[in-house]
Amino acid sequence: MWGDIMMMGGSIAVVWGWVLVSFFTFGVGLSLAEICSAYPVTGGLYIWVARLAPTEYVPLACWITGYCNWLGLTVAITSANLGLAQFLASVISIHNPDYNVDIYWQYGIFLVISFVHGLINSVSVKYNGFFNQTSLYWHVFGTLLIIIVSLALTPNKASAEWVFTYFENDTGFSSNGYAFLLGLLQSQYTLSGFDSAAQMSEETVNAAKNAPKGILYAIGAAAITGLAFMLSINFCVQDFQRQIVSETAASPQMTQVFLDGVGYSWTIVFTVIIMMAMFFSGSALTLGSSRMVFAFARDGATPFSDYLSRINSITQTPIYAVWANIIFAMVIGLLYIVNTTAFNAIVSVNTIASSLAYFIPIALRLTVARKSFKRGPFHLGSFSNIINFTSCCWIIFTSALFVCPTEAPVTALNMNYASVIFVFVIGASVLYYQFRAKHWFTGPGRSIELPADSYTVDPHTIDEKIHQHSFGHKHDAHDDDNDFIYDVGAIGTKELDRTDLSSSSSTVDITDEQGYSNLRTRPHFR
Repeated sequence: MWGDIMMMGGSIAVVWGWVLVSFFTFGVGLSLAEICSAYPVTGGLYIWVARLAPTEYVPLACWITGYCNWLGLTVAITSANLGLAQFLASVISIHNPDYNVDIYWQYGIFLVISFVHGLINSVSVKYNGFFNQTSLYWHVFGTLLIIIVSLALTPNKASAEWVFTYFENDTGFSSNGYAFLLGLLQSQYTLSGFDSAAQMSEETVNAAKNAPKGILYAIGAAAITGLAFMLSINFCVQDFQRQIVSETAASPQMTQVFLDGVGYSWTIVFTVIIMMAMFFSGSALTLGSSRMVFAFARDGATPFSDYLSRINSITQTPIYAVWANIIFAMVIGLLYIVNTTAFNAIVSVNTIASSLAYFIPIALRLTVARKSFKRGPFHLGSFSNIINFTSCCWIIFTSALFVCPTEAPVTALNMNYASVIFVFVIGASVLYYQFRAKHWFTGPGRSIELPADSYTVDPHTIDEKIHQHSFGHKHDAHDDDNDFIYDVGAIGTKELDRTDLSSSSSTVDITDEQGYSNLRTRPHFR
């Protein structure tokens, strides 16, 4: 994607676009951090919206937020795995220039990668822990290696003036300003997903202070590391037209820059580092999206909820949720075959959906919850309203921008179909809610629990019953199919029966001033 952005706005779009997006994204992070400090509970955006929205709109607001969050996570699987397929294809082309790894081969590679991610996330959770730990070290040391070696070995490096001032508009549009704005997509796409820190709130010491810091540290670390990486790559560009614009250049174009700068052997090393980083990211996205679907399904918010909310008794993972996301990601990937700008469209959908999931709680905090919101230890003080307003404007602006076409003249083959995907999925989900789900979906219930794949429960834990205020029926917390017991959180709870409480578990019933009651059972970890 780096090469596409270079053609949209040159080095200026890559470098200064990154700085611009980092600044505004940090503002969005500040807005979310303030909300996280007030509600440091597992569930993140989905739960925050339930706390901030007016009571009568809680179900719909949570529904839309949940589906935006899910769509962003799942399409991110598609974009990460397609990017990995592109890099793998470039390595094959470098090794054998006469072999054409066409778009169909790349899609086939993408399917294999997605299938492997599905397998990884279907087995025991302990392997996911290993992947996450390995991913951290791989990203840090791999990025440092690329930066140091590429700058040390590349001859005829670009000047600082070129890196910070060169502009190129190969989009076909006459407006250079519009071309530069299109170049923001790469940066906004990369600097997303930082709300994940909030998903670990209940496992964080002093979460009201530290979880917000986690959000801001994630953005800051990504912004600084990403800028250093982008600068190093741009300094290694020796011939813009031949390495970036020419149709004979390797694709992705970054591979050509490596090949010309550090030679074949180091290029293979660099591409392996990048491919493994993408592989780890795709696996983490599969894990995160499956957890999200699993939690959403437990509240009856998805079709086939009975299946998607099941935990496999052997692996203790939500296998149905994992493969539902993998299949959806594969279907979205078909666009890569039929549309020349499909990859950018897929990235756009991921960015828009994630951003709008951020927008909803921030907008609610700024408007209907403006007076009722009770700040946590981390807050923005008198700057809260202006930062929240700016964050909302930025999200609206970029979301509108990223559905615009990226090439001119616009044809059916190069049209940006991001809006079609987004409107179809979110529109279908709203229709499903309006005609069916609104009769039973009342907002976050059991999804407030700890992650499903993080523990199993002692057999002597309690079997809790929640009597929902709105419908007067109970949700039994026991999963008969898998002999797995969940802790329960419910909104608007009026009655609570607790029986057979084992001394090995602890129960906390927390009710805030808005009438939200969250029952927590802390089970044994195996």
